[in-house]
Amino acid sequence: MTAGCWAATEKEGHGLEFVMTAHVRDRRFVELMAMVAHYHCGGHRLDLEHSMPIGEPWVPGSSCDHLLISLPYLHGPDLEHCPVPGGHARILWALPVTTAEIEFRRRHGHEALEQLFDGAGINPVDPFRASVV
Repeated sequence: MTAGCWAATEKEGHGLEFVMTAHVRDRRFVELMAMVAHYHCGGHRLDLEHSMPIGEPWVPGSSCDHLLISLPYLHGPDLEHCPVPGGHARILWALPVTTAEIEFRRRHGHEALEQLFDGAGINPVDPFRASVV
């Protein structure tokens, strides 16, 4: 999970933090969260339904090379809104996805992609999952 995005970018007491769920504990995921924080705080404001390229596979051998910003479905709705001193942080999920899935989302919309994920029953923490498109 990022820590500090809210403070760096908040407007009127409201800001974002990001969470990623992974299959194992690994320094790689800390690095990816640092990338998300740098991207978001460095002028490419992320928000719900946005995406960002990570420039390489999520983990070696994975076809997931982008992060899709989504609701934190795996963690339930209680995680999404977090009170902080002076406001609240909205916590969004950085979900690893493939280039083909991002291209599908651009053509058909975010909701259509999420419906494909649901229909396929993806395991979002499996770095070697097949693309749904």
